[in-house]
Amino acid sequence: MTGRLRQPTGRYAGRTAAERRADRRRRFLAAGLELFGNGPGYRATTGAALSEAAGLSPRQFYEEFRTLEDVLAALHSQLNDAAEEVATAALAEASGLPRAERTEAVFRAYAAYVTGDPRRIRVMFTEIVGVGPRMDEQRLARRSRWVDFLCAQADKAARRGEIEPRDYRLAAIAFIGSVNGLLHDWAVGWVDATLDEVVEELVRALPAFMRPPGQPGRPR
Repeated sequence: MTGRLRQPTGRYAGRTAAERRADRRRRFLAAGLELFGNGPGYRATTGAALSEAAGLSPRQFYEEFRTLEDVLAALHSQLNDAAEEVATAALAEASGLPRAERTEAVFRAYAAYVTGDPRRIRVMFTEIVGVGPRMDEQRLARRSRWVDFLCAQADKAARRGEIEPRDYRLAAIAFIGSVNGLLHDWAVGWVDATLDEVVEELVRALPAFMRPPGQPGRPR
């Protein structure tokens, strides 16, 4: 009889334990996007409320996360990863365009993703601010990655002779700060403009950060 017993496969309802856990995590993050990004916001959300929104139990929540801050951190990383993938794909697609058009195409792709869902803006630029040292460190680390992304593209443009060879890190930091600041201020209602107007203003500002000194508007 022993030889006829089936060995456990680790599958339930056709899915493995890893697949079920990934699905639970996805549902918790989707609930976090809705509650943090649409309302009532991160600070007013409880673990019980998040579990209910995800259609799961508090016990399952604590199997996936230790705290709500873990959810916010994971969601912030997920959204930034997706934005980075969009920007990288747009860069590859625009590789044959002139420098100014290439830069604009990449930023518009990034902006389209970030602003395509108002919940993303709130999580990425407002809910993450002031939570605590851990989130501040993560936010600044992500900002540094975007600075590195811009600097890498500036270095490539300089090697092609499209812009003057110099250290563009300060310019990149200034532009990323402008993006974060303006989108944050718009999201909390401090900017009297439409979202399209905000994006257009950032698009107009972008070339100035990569413009060769002493030659306004002309690549060297």
